[in-house]
Amino acid sequence: RLARKMMGPSFDKDDASSKLDLMMDTMYQFVSDCNDDEVRKGIAPLPGAIQTLETLASYEDVAFGLVTGNVEGIARRKMSALGIYNTGALTSLSKPPRLGGRVWEGMEEKRFLGGFGSDFCSGDIDDPTRNYLDRGEQLAICVQRCVEELCHPDRQIERVIHVGDAPADILAAKNYASHPSKPKNVSVGVIGVATGSYSVEELRELCGERIPSVWEPIILDEGVGVGNMEEFIKACGLNTDA
Repeated sequence: RLARKMMGPSFDKDDASSKLDLMMDTMYQFVSDCNDDEVRKGIAPLPGAIQTLETLASYEDVAFGLVTGNVEGIARRKMSALGIYNTGALTSLSKPPRLGGRVWEGMEEKRFLGGFGSDFCSGDIDDPTRNYLDRGEQLAICVQRCVEELCHPDRQIERVIHVGDAPADILAAKNYASHPSKPKNVSVGVIGVATGSYSVEELRELCGERIPSVWEPIILDEGVGVGNMEEFIKACGLNTDA
């Protein structure tokens, strides 16, 4: 959409779609050439978020991943530059996942669980619902990777919780609750955090009705988010005394 806005009448959607991989590679190369200060310029974890993630890293039988429309290599670079990777919360993958994934030169050792825009991008810039449907597919990829890489007969997924501060996050999780790839008997939840541009009311309205053991949304109070350790961990359904 940004490219179309910038290029105006000369924008060719089909031509642009055919060059998505090249664009992502170019974006990653640009970020790779930046130092950490340049990568984190203008962005920072919310107060308390790093401490919460460090605490979450100590929980056993809980896997944490990142779902984003960004390029995976850039996401790794940002998580590293911001100190989030070093919290140990993001679940490491020892080798490239069997389900897709690309080699991002220079960041091979910082491979973690996730679903990314470089894994799935519909390229449909005319349908506004793709904002959350694409994110839902990225969430599905993240869960599939968790199943394939981390699970075994005695260790199965029971719940999936997606955390986000935007309508696309709420709707992506809601869409995933009925996704054909979702493991059977797995409940899906979302924790909406009004720490961005959207209010509690806006996020809550999108959740719809709770369906026990199927769709279990939680919207935290205004301004309460990952940085509010006790409230956030309770919202995840975890014991705060762990």
